[in-house]
Amino acid sequence: MAATLSEPQVLAHTKRRLFPDTEGYAVCDTQFARETWLEGVPVDPAIQEVLAPFNHVRVGSGYPDLVGVRALDSDLLAVERFGDDPPLVAVEAKGYAQGGVDVERAVVQAYDRLGEANAVYAAVPASAVTQGTRTLARELNVGLLAVDPGGTVDPLERPRVVGNRTSTEGQAIRVQASAQGVTEQSFSLNHPKNYLGYPLACYAEGETDALVAEHVVGAVAGARTGAVMLGLVEDGAGRERLTGLGAEVVRFALAEYGDVDAALGAFDDWHGSPARFTSLAPRWAQLARRVVYEHPAVALIAHELQRFHDDHGRGASLPELVTYLYHQHPTFAVELFLRRDADVRSRAFDAEDSLRPEVLQEGSVYHSPTVFQLKAILYHVGLVTSRGSEPSTLTPSEDSWALADPLRRFRPC
Repeated sequence: MAATLSEPQVLAHTKRRLFPDTEGYAVCDTQFARETWLEGVPVDPAIQEVLAPFNHVRVGSGYPDLVGVRALDSDLLAVERFGDDPPLVAVEAKGYAQGGVDVERAVVQAYDRLGEANAVYAAVPASAVTQGTRTLARELNVGLLAVDPGGTVDPLERPRVVGNRTSTEGQAIRVQASAQGVTEQSFSLNHPKNYLGYPLACYAEGETDALVAEHVVGAVAGARTGAVMLGLVEDGAGRERLTGLGAEVVRFALAEYGDVDAALGAFDDWHGSPARFTSLAPRWAQLARRVVYEHPAVALIAHELQRFHDDHGRGASLPELVTYLYHQHPTFAVELFLRRDADVRSRAFDAEDSLRPEVLQEGSVYHSPTVFQLKAILYHVGLVTSRGSEPSTLTPSEDSWALADPLRRFRPC
């Protein structure tokens, strides 16, 4: 029975153990998105559903089978915590192939990822573990996970969490896992004033939710999530509090209007206006631009649009931008723009882990919070020239991504 435990099965059980539903964020390598595994053996669609979403993420010297970010359970680590941020975790899995399991290779591969991950694991069938491989894992600070056919995952060796540099690719997973990720919830509103108004309501006398609903937007939860995402408010001891950036928004409002209630009154006047924020309230739009630019996804998009303009003298269509971004920052490109749906991620990559151009021509494959809400925000603050579109109405080849004010030439002084 143990010999039937394939690598995709081992990885699926491991992902369930390390990353339970709704906790953290993890992606599995694109090789597991294929319909067959080794010698044409079909992969159970239920296994693929567990492993999704897929991406090809470089960490350290190679591409781990699984990369994710989560505050792991204490029984999985040699120490309970390391700093305030959850660790970046990399996993290498091995299953039975041609009668055996290369456990030592899994341990060594995991160790090679430790240069850019905070904790690494080798996951293998329990029946293949020897005392020698346990000793090797312990000496290399690699967690060793023993997986049985029933799905139980037993941590035989627990790694110490280490601090190290995080690559751009690893950072993309961190961004998605954090409150700042461009997730299904983060950009539910497409106007920046809805996020700027939240710290004002938080500071003003009265109940925050009621003030937001009265003066800013009825979708209070979306405004709150966006304000957290943009670093304007944070949870502290069970209640929200302004961050340094959020306090600057309040100071700006006080300087402009004298008191925060008068500032919230201005938000009343903007409700429902179709005008671009840069025309409606230029000074507020400039403030919003500075706030939005702090988001790592926004900074990256703006930088790459400038580089594209340098190379081509124009803006990019959506497929051109995604392809261009993929060559520079592949993990970010996929996480920002492509839906997490297993079918989308599996069809998006070819056998060489390049993006398929024909798939990028389908509006339905794109991530709505990026191509609709985020792009609308960038338009309102004056960063790009056109609004976003819902994937259901999107024609990618006609969707222009261009800086509103590109530099003539972006180069070092």
